[in-house]
Amino acid sequence: MDYSQVTRYLISLGNEIRASTVDGVGAAKLGLENITVLLDELGRPQDSYPSILIAGTNGKGSVAAMMESILRAANLRTGLYTSPHLIEINERIQVSGQPIPPDDFAALFTCLRGHIESLLASGRLQFHPTYFECLTAMGMEYFRQQCVNIAVLEVGMGGRLDATNSATPCLSILTPVDFDHERFLGTTIEAIAGEKAGIIKPRGVTVTAASHPAAAEVVRREADAKQARLTEVWKKYSATDVRSDDGLYSFRASHADGFSLPVRLSLRGSHQIENALAAIAGARELAQMGFPVKEDTIAQGLAAAEWPGRLELIYERPKVYLDGAHNPAGARALARFWDQHFAERRVFLIYGAMRDKAVPEITDILFPRAAAVILTQPNQVRATAPETLRDISGDLNPSLLIEPTPALALERALE
Repeated sequence: MDYSQVTRYLISLGNEIRASTVDGVGAAKLGLENITVLLDELGRPQDSYPSILIAGTNGKGSVAAMMESILRAANLRTGLYTSPHLIEINERIQVSGQPIPPDDFAALFTCLRGHIESLLASGRLQFHPTYFECLTAMGMEYFRQQCVNIAVLEVGMGGRLDATNSATPCLSILTPVDFDHERFLGTTIEAIAGEKAGIIKPRGVTVTAASHPAAAEVVRREADAKQARLTEVWKKYSATDVRSDDGLYSFRASHADGFSLPVRLSLRGSHQIENALAAIAGARELAQMGFPVKEDTIAQGLAAAEWPGRLELIYERPKVYLDGAHNPAGARALARFWDQHFAERRVFLIYGAMRDKAVPEITDILFPRAAAVILTQPNQVRATAPETLRDISGDLNPSLLIEPTPALALERALE
């Protein structure tokens, strides 16, 4: 199979939400059974290198990008596994900042498919692995083949039952917890936090930025039950001398133990300060384990981290930002950036969403701030029709327009 054939085949499996259920009715039940069997068949590649596992509602991708950049600045050969991808599926699996080449991606899946067919035929697999399980296995195997020194793994959804939790990380990181994927993770902060805290390992090391009181208590209980060492970032670390240059923040990160480091972030938004403190705390834990992470490599890594599609400036004149806010917490972070930098200016918003997202809550935060809103539809089977978006939120902004594609929406906004 070539790259395009593999991509089509993986897409045919359906995304993780469509392909999974919480009650056993459907293509597959969320859990670690499938991925465990598959990885065992491959010889447990995830045990071939140390790893960092990152879960949370928002910020986990940014923290993953920061951690990988810090480790690469320390001259380590890194693996990075993230989701979803922005443009091409092979973006999800990277070694030392470079996506897996398309030919390698195709060869890797072709080999994996042979194992899957054998496992299905023997009855060791009850269901075909999901889209996400296949990609997770591919990432873990590719990192072994590439002899990475350490891998950074971003949880796809939740944590406890996520395929990435088949790894035994040397460090677990929890980013802030908020509402998202309630059908699968629960309808309370406590329930959602419980799923995400499932990545904490017995006698392991955990850094948490989940400062919501209810979430923090759940994380503490889980860490205590597993006798894991826990660092609560908001209690131990602080940011002072905070300054912004067009939304790019610099500050001094400090700890009560005397640690003090001036840093400049490459990712926009004040919410990235919290993410950076979590990454700093994680990097310092790795240094204690013997990884060659020093203060200058932390600063270098944070200044060089790349994470496209998160308040990314894609045009300078006029300024056009691309942001993947997809839940209320992400919308609030975007709104803070908007209010801090464009409160007195006319801003045109282009908006599209998936059907399973909290559209009323998100649009309630964003739409009243815009001079006009152009509704559109991503090229995804889960996308909400712009007419439906208008019906949901038409009273939030008097200037609602519709364009069938994001490209046409951008053209109209730039007119």
